[in-house]
Amino acid sequence: MEADIKEVFASIQGEGPFVGYKQLFVRFCGCNLKCKYCDTDFDTAHASKYSVNGLLKLVELNKDCHSISLTGGEPLKSVNFLKQFLPLCKLPAYLETNGTLYKQLEDIIDYITFVSADIKLPSCTELKPMWDLHDKFFKVAAQKELFAKMVFNKAITDEEIEKACNLCKKYDIELILQPEMVGNSLSASSGFMENVLDKALEKHRKVRLIPQVHKFIDVQ
Repeated sequence: MEADIKEVFASIQGEGPFVGYKQLFVRFCGCNLKCKYCDTDFDTAHASKYSVNGLLKLVELNKDCHSISLTGGEPLKSVNFLKQFLPLCKLPAYLETNGTLYKQLEDIIDYITFVSADIKLPSCTELKPMWDLHDKFFKVAAQKELFAKMVFNKAITDEEIEKACNLCKKYDIELILQPEMVGNSLSASSGFMENVLDKALEKHRKVRLIPQVHKFIDVQ
């Protein structure tokens, strides 16, 4: 069994409540969505084929890392590979996902320790609403340590804030507000971001505003 993987590298986690931890990042190719703001190159054109044993050897070389970040693209598109790899992996598995492929998650949830699941806002992604898909995904993911991450920009609506907060309240999880970046600059003013945070805190107490820290400290 092999998987198309764009890159494997050790670096510092720059998003969400695990910011600052050293992780081994495994960036899988392919995604089932196409978000307007996506800044990640996960095309298969320049990907490498990794075997289960080959990736396990890299894990052994990076066993000082806090965890292995399975990211992408969308790592759950490689679920068959993960079903073979994860039972043998000696690092805790940190899944970074768009929060839509709940059936695939069911196949590997027993081997996952942490889940970073996106909430995709139509105002920011220009995709159709995915509230029902996120709900089904969170129901599975809530078996493990789960938090939600929501990228937003100046087009965010009060309705989106309320729906996201209600979803996170339903599963009693933390919501991380992540302002969209334009290059290495924030897309909204500090006043606007604080206002979004205040509106969210009126609906749900477990909310934090955390930008993409790795872009400020200039790490991969």
